[in-house]
Amino acid sequence: MTVKKVKKAVIPAAGLGTRFLPATKAMPKEMLPIVDKPTIQYIIEEAVASGIEDILIVTGKGKRAIEDHFDSVPELEQTLIEKGKSEFLALVEETTNINIHFIRQSKPMGLGHAVLQAKAFVGDEPFVVMLGDDIVQAEVPCTRQLIEEYYKTERSIIGVQPVSREVTHRYGIVDLKESIAGGLHKVESFVEKPAPGTEPSNLAIMGRYLFTPQIFKFLETQKAGTGGEIQLTDAITRLNEMQNVFVYEFDGKRYDVGEKLGFIQTTLEFALNREDLREDVLKMMTQLIEEQTTVKITI
Repeated sequence: MTVKKVKKAVIPAAGLGTRFLPATKAMPKEMLPIVDKPTIQYIIEEAVASGIEDILIVTGKGKRAIEDHFDSVPELEQTLIEKGKSEFLALVEETTNINIHFIRQSKPMGLGHAVLQAKAFVGDEPFVVMLGDDIVQAEVPCTRQLIEEYYKTERSIIGVQPVSREVTHRYGIVDLKESIAGGLHKVESFVEKPAPGTEPSNLAIMGRYLFTPQIFKFLETQKAGTGGEIQLTDAITRLNEMQNVFVYEFDGKRYDVGEKLGFIQTTLEFALNREDLREDVLKMMTQLIEEQTTVKITI
């Protein structure tokens, strides 16, 4: 039997973004820019580079700006054409030549509930879930790595990376059952944000999932868990009891743009990686460091 091709991606984007208030009072956190590109666009670009053909973004109230960003703006495009600004026109057009669909999560009932909204979109196909708080830079796109592992196993696969024990309480942590070749592991169970000192390993779920459609069977019957929400991790644990769920230690650098310090770090690193900004940013950072050092000495 031929393995079904992974063609669809689901991007949950219905969160309130409370960590970035007041900026997110009127602007979706997914639209906060890393230099000059919204964070969600990096996720979309990874999906496209991984061979994904259809993308569903699960939004909520106050998220209309996401839809507008990926829609065409004829007036802007015509103005850029008339002024001969082909470089900017290309930047605008690259956000519209993607097959993107939208659905609204009516109530903020958790990540598992958000993924459940994609059931009709997915049908009986395997699909990926990509969280917008995690940007991954890799030679082979992170999502593509998971897809390649799926073609070998034909089972759900979750992207993980090791973290320090001091921060395991912030993540979904994997209790390993058996290690296989090349960074692939079978899983005993998943623990959502374990209390410090109780973590079964330091392998943390990093915002990239590939599921068989059987996950919906468990999401539909999943009871509310931590925070009174439908937790995706709980449904994955139940799926793992029916068919093996694997985790894969993907290659690449993961950036956490879901909290302030990580967002600042990502912005600085991405700016330093751009030829048009690197020299000026380095000068600015050097000057700021010197100023801060002088202030401390003076005090």
